Amino acid sequence: MIHFEDMEVGHKQSFGRYEVTREEVVAFASSFDPQPFHLSDEAAAQTYFGRLSASGWHTCAMTMRMLVDNMSVVQQAGLGSPGIDNLRWVKPVYPGDVLRCETEVVEKRRSKSRPEMGLFKTRCRVFNQDNELVLEMLSNGLIRVRDPSAPVAD
Repeated sequence: MIHFEDMEVGHKQSFGRYEVTREEVVAFASSFDPQPFHLSDEAAAQTYFGRLSASGWHTCAMTMRMLVDNMSVVQQAGLGSPGIDNLRWVKPVYPGDVLRCETEVVEKRRSKSRPEMGLFKTRCRVFNQDNELVLEMLSNGLIRVRDPSAPVAD
């Protein structure tokens, strides 16, 4: 189980494999982002996308799935997340794409007000099967400290 003390700035991971299906793209868009270019080949052909594409929010959901699947392999004493910074949908995601993640811990600090937890930032990048960047974000995480009685550094 990884705790705050085990995390190292600069630590990188590569993981995940998510196959994007047409059925899932349309189902997600129908429920959450029913814009024509996420629902219809004909409508998408008239846009920048050129063909049916996944909603950016769907790409985020697929990314979250890969992150959670990885957490079941590399278990963390996680306490949730206060949010995401700098989310960018760099390139469209299409049915037939196969996505994967790369993460890097870019910052960490111990909470002064809640000594039982630490905060960390992770750069998450998602690539398709052609190693093209499709999503990039900075994720904020909360994680349990193994020894809350240890002094908090300034």
